[in-house]
Amino acid sequence: MNRKLKNEELGRLSESEFKLSKKIPLVIILDNVRSMHNVGSVFRTSDAFAVKKIYLCGITATPPHREIEKTALGATNSVEWQFESDTLSICSKLKDQGYFLISIEQASNSVSLEDFQVDPNLKYALVFGHEVHGVDQAVIDISDAVIEIPQSGTKHSLNLSVSAGILLWTFYGSSIKQEKGSK
Repeated sequence: MNRKLKNEELGRLSESEFKLSKKIPLVIILDNVRSMHNVGSVFRTSDAFAVKKIYLCGITATPPHREIEKTALGATNSVEWQFESDTLSICSKLKDQGYFLISIEQASNSVSLEDFQVDPNLKYALVFGHEVHGVDQAVIDISDAVIEIPQSGTKHSLNLSVSAGILLWTFYGSSIKQEKGSK
């Protein structure tokens, strides 16, 4: 029989331990994301999957803010983040630092997520865009790849926080497999 675990049985890291812990080679860029709940959710998911850093760009709200904290539940204190006014500029800088830049968008020549293979030797930067307008075309133009999450329903897109969760799990899961394979 399964018994639900209590929080103290989960063995989670403290905030200070998390800040010092190993992160996966992944940063997130939020390109003009207007929903503070989405921002908070990305923080919380980034904490769960040990993301290195989040870049909040353009009109994307920054902590501290009550609406972000509703969904972040304190992850704004554990996950490293930085505000950048211009998304294209930080994307260019990250590419110069050796990051493989991926826009998450529906675009011509996009790669379906199930066909994308995470390379354990690369550092990645994932760009998630505005809830209505998506990732800015100038950012797509300099991206090394564009990934699309396959969908079968009648709606044209997923909620940003859901998309982020799917992608972050994909990269985190790949990182776990690599660690297990190297032991």
